[in-house]
Amino acid sequence: MTDSFAVNKANWDERAALHAASPDYNFADFAADPGYLSGVVRFDRPRLGDLTGLRAVHLQCHIGTDTVSLSRLGASMTGLDFSGAALAEARKLAAAAGASIDFHEADVHDAVEVLGAGAFDLVYTGIGALCWLPSAARWAAVVAGLLRPGGRLFIREGHPMLWSLDETTDPAAPRYPYFEHAEPLVFDEPETYVATDRPLTNSVTHSWNHSLGEIITALLDNGLTLTAFTEHDSVPWNAIPGQMTHDEAADEWRMKDTPSRVAASYTLQAVKNG
Repeated sequence: MTDSFAVNKANWDERAALHAASPDYNFADFAADPGYLSGVVRFDRPRLGDLTGLRAVHLQCHIGTDTVSLSRLGASMTGLDFSGAALAEARKLAAAAGASIDFHEADVHDAVEVLGAGAFDLVYTGIGALCWLPSAARWAAVVAGLLRPGGRLFIREGHPMLWSLDETTDPAAPRYPYFEHAEPLVFDEPETYVATDRPLTNSVTHSWNHSLGEIITALLDNGLTLTAFTEHDSVPWNAIPGQMTHDEAADEWRMKDTPSRVAASYTLQAVKNG
């Protein structure tokens, strides 16, 4: 176990219960409405297509809101996360929502060993996942290992342009690396990204940025073909507090001042060759 793995696991273990209790994750709506979907999945619903009967895995699934949503769209879902505390909340959500999901606790880099090579029609990764991994190439190898030939990767992620901005300056300006870097960015932030009733004790995190070119090249090098790529001017959380406005209809946040100047997120799809 690396130091970064341990540091981040402690942070996400502590966040899990806080996130599950937050109205931002809407556990109550999942239980009350069998058609309810997470905002992240709703945003990409037209791009996801028909998932009926697909064997799908959600990597870095956290507390399972996107995982349950994909299950409701007809996929046979597996969820994997390194946080046992997060998976405990995910299992509670799935039970309340009436969803049958196979959850596994493991480092994402061990996913092929844990879940099986070529076992899936669809690998899904949601917003805010790749920044916790040091190597785009190593992640892409995992994706390729999990997919059957012809299987699809679907990812919605924060844009590396957004990750490079310093949110403490007004206007936000580039400060952090756009390109992949060996040493992690170390942050000590006592607050998580949802409203909570207490600060975090395990407040330190280690993260990395990866350029679009590095991510796409890693997928190509591991035998995938890019089939769709869309950049968006919005993200599903208030990434630059005080400088973003909430689009209630889309449940997305974008810059108040000329949102077209910042690529905030992207949706990428690729298919495994063979």
